[in-house]
Amino acid sequence: MGSPMALSASASQRGLFLFLCLVWGTNWLAMKAGTAEVPPGIFSGLRWSVAGGVLLAFLALRGTPVRVPPRLWRRIIWVSVMMIPLNAVIMLYGLRHISSGLAAVLNSALTPIAMVGFAAMLGQERFSRRHLGALAVGVLGVLVLYGPRAAVGALDTLEILGACGVVLGNLAYCYSSVAARPLMRVLPPVHLVAVTNFIGGVVLLILSLAFEPGALAAADLRWSAVAWLSWWYLLLPASLGATIIYFRLMRDWGAARVGTYAFITPVVAVLLGIFVADERVDAVDAVGMALMLGAAGLALRKPTQDASGPVLKR
Repeated sequence: MGSPMALSASASQRGLFLFLCLVWGTNWLAMKAGTAEVPPGIFSGLRWSVAGGVLLAFLALRGTPVRVPPRLWRRIIWVSVMMIPLNAVIMLYGLRHISSGLAAVLNSALTPIAMVGFAAMLGQERFSRRHLGALAVGVLGVLVLYGPRAAVGALDTLEILGACGVVLGNLAYCYSSVAARPLMRVLPPVHLVAVTNFIGGVVLLILSLAFEPGALAAADLRWSAVAWLSWWYLLLPASLGATIIYFRLMRDWGAARVGTYAFITPVVAVLLGIFVADERVDAVDAVGMALMLGAAGLALRKPTQDASGPVLKR
């Protein structure tokens, strides 16, 4: 039987994971509302750069060194560009051409598979039967929940390109998340989040102002109340809260367990639609949500003896 301190730490991690799922499950609504008015590049670039700047200032005021070892800069810049500018632009513009249902299928089904696959490719984790079972159940649940509605109608060229954008953006985020894990052997999670957010946000802002249609006009920040409320929500609980939790859990749990958030966030999105938009859930929806929650529970359950522990490399 584990010690009370170990049990408390485990319960705390699960609580943080639940908060992460709740916040990121509501992100779609905020992103849709914000980018409907403001170009996605400047909307996201401003959010990430401000989030990184605030975290860096907070660390400096606490007396925490914010200097990054020179040997890490190349890897940090690469991770930052993959995680924020590449992921955000491709993903958000892809979403403009496909339904939210199809986007949810692609994002939710691909994330845990990509996370575990990249972790195995980079030598951080080993694929186990439990992971395979959790992935199979979770993907089945996503397809049951969203598949029938996403499959309605034929896909035109723009929809196919949009779907490819969502897939590529998701792969960029998953790879950069896994690649960032060894960096936390040197930098604390909050410090790494601050640096990657700031670098990625600034790069995205520069690219947006230089190339994105409508970005210069939106730079006057005369946005509607809805756009600003969406931006603040994405900044505070999402960027300054859930992202730090995500990095901490990536360090402590590894990609396989953390990646199961993608099975839970669609359930949160559906429940939000029920309570906010008065949407209804039928029996098929209920089965899909139950399968995804079961998959997350299977992957999050840690056996007494697990030979597939994470292998961190510098």
